[in-house]
Amino acid sequence: MARYEHLPIYKAALDVAVGFEKLVVGFSRYHKYTLGSELRNGSRRVLEQVVRANGARERLPELLVLRERLDSLLLTMRLAMEVRAFKGFKAYAHMVEQVSSVCRQNEGWIKSTEKR
Repeated sequence: MARYEHLPIYKAALDVAVGFEKLVVGFSRYHKYTLGSELRNGSRRVLEQVVRANGARERLPELLVLRERLDSLLLTMRLAMEVRAFKGFKAYAHMVEQVSSVCRQNEGWIKSTEKR
């Protein structure tokens, strides 16, 4: 299995997962167990997909799945913001920036993989 702990995208995805674990604690009970669960699970799936893509012989299909999972996570975040699950806009903006960082790194990885 390929090593992945050194990858910047892995570190960024881990920060996203940890961030959601800490952030969801502040959600109301209703949102904690609905949208909060989706956000936490989605961020873990992103992290797992990074590891899977790193170890794959054919990375491009795995990276495209990662793109879909990131888009899904962003949609869930948007919904959570619209129903005011986040305590404030600042928390939402911070998490969007973190997820966007993972998205940018994934797009770069896709481009470098396509060139090969």
